[in-house]
This record gives sequence, C-alpha cells and structure tokens, in this order.
Amino acid sequence: MPDLYPIIEVTRESVRESEDMGSKDKFWYFHPKAEEGDWLFKYPRRNTGEHWAEKIAAEVAALLGIQHARVELAVFQEYKGSVTKSFVQEGQELIHGNQMLKRAIHGYDPEKESRQSSHTLANIWQIMDLVFGESEHAEKAKGLFAEYVVLDALIGNTDRHHENWGILRWERKGSHWVDLSVAPSFDHASSLGRELLDTERDRLLAENRVGDYVGKGRKGRKGRGAIYWSEDDQHAPRPLELVQRATRKYPDLFRPALTKLEKLDERSVDDLVNRVPSDWMSSSARKFAIALMHYNLEQLQELFQ
Repeated sequence: MPDLYPIIEVTRESVRESEDMGSKDKFWYFHPKAEEGDWLFKYPRRNTGEHWAEKIAAEVAALLGIQHARVELAVFQEYKGSVTKSFVQEGQELIHGNQMLKRAIHGYDPEKESRQSSHTLANIWQIMDLVFGESEHAEKAKGLFAEYVVLDALIGNTDRHHENWGILRWERKGSHWVDLSVAPSFDHASSLGRELLDTERDRLLAENRVGDYVGKGRKGRKGRGAIYWSEDDQHAPRPLELVQRATRKYPDLFRPALTKLEKLDERSVDDLVNRVPSDWMSSSARKFAIALMHYNLEQLQELFQ
C-alpha cells in the first residue's frame, strides 16, 4: 500500500484576505515557512472531486517529468480542498494566453472563455513564434505545450482554455522583456471524471464504457476540450482526439511528448490514485479514475509504437 498524500492544514491567521472565506471559491494565504511563499486554497465545487483531481494530476505530471504547479490536499476549518503553490517569482509576471492572442489574432475576444474557436493549436504556435522569435526557443516552447496537451489527454482534462496557460516574463530591460519562459502547467481540476456521481461511475464501469465517456463525455454533452483544431469548427475536439490529430500534423512536437509516457504503467497509475486518503475519494471515484487513465494511456501509447 503506497504512502498516503499529506494533508495541509490552512489556518485563518495565514489567510491574506479578511472577509468571510466561506463565500469564496478560492483565496491566497501565506505558508508558515517563509521559503514556501504564497499558496492558493481552492474549494471544490459541490459534489465534485476537483480537489483530488488537482492533486492526482500534479503527481502524474511529476512522474512524467512535465513542469507543473505544486499541489497538495488541504483543509481550511472544516472544508476540504486543494492548495497550489504560486510559481510566479518576485520580479516575474504571468501573461495568460488570452492576453497574447488578443494582440496577435485579429478580432480575438479575450473575454470569451467558452466556445472560443480561435483558441487553436495553430494560433498558439503563432504566439510561441512571436514571443520567442521563431527560433529554437520557440520550438522548445511548443514542445513544452505539447507535453501539457498530452497530459490533458491522459487525465481527461477538458479545461485548457486560454487563461489556463501562459508565459512568464521578467521585468523589462530597455525595450525588451528578458528570460521569457512557458509557465508550468496548472489548473487540472476538470479531470478524471471528477464531475460524475458514483452511480454514473459504477454504471460506466459495469458496462465497460469508460471509452464511451472519454469519447463522448457525460451523456454526450461534456468531455470536449477547450483547444480547437480549426477556427471554423463548431466544437473543440476532446483531449485524446486533439493529441491523435496533432501527432499526425506535428509529429516533431508530439512524439517527444508522447515518449514521456514510457515512464508510466498501470501499476504506477494505480499507486498515484491510491495515495488519496479513503475519506477524500470514494471507492467508485478511485476505480473510475484508474480505469480512465488506463484507457487513455493505452490509446496514447499506440501513437508512438
């Protein structure tokens, strides 16, 4: 039995805001150890496993060697949630995808988070070329983003919208920003079937229909991603489908990302999920998250065999 994940206790004294925290979705707090910096406590939405989905996703990324925000399970007063460590250092600024796309893509609406069909891989690549100067640094940046897309496909993350990725930049020197880099992957709460009720999970498992969930989403309505293939498409492809298409069109970027999956097998997937304490994640949620990653891992491994 693998060691259980630790639970961080957030005290009210460490909270940066003074208003009633029970009415908010998230808040920043100071970690007691000064070197640990600022952390963001996030409440999961009602009847979801967003807290354990965040934690498992971060641990998967760590095992694969994909840069990511650090996440821990945490409690604040009687509330269970997750905490994410800020990865923005002093002197740095996080520029979100929508801010850059607004400047580069004519007519791009940075406020339109849902059904933003201009949020395509091709346009994201254009941003990387503009930011990094169409150099080997741009190709490296695209490769890192490809790793995030592969991670999304593995864990079924449907929320890689234009504010859930970005570029870190340091203070301006002269007329240029220096030391630009792709921000670590963050905000993976919409993963691993976290929105399903246990009755739905049990039915999908009993009917061997996890693949249907991955391909069609919940009752055919959910499961689509937030990165479009073409600006003319009505819907974005689902995370697994996006990787399948992208590997054919951008093999030099996605095949290296896919090879990271060689570090993962079914046993390691099981161990990462089973480290969540039993009173944080139901048996049905645990079985479904494992089955979902098993299925996606098998599908993704076929792309580089």
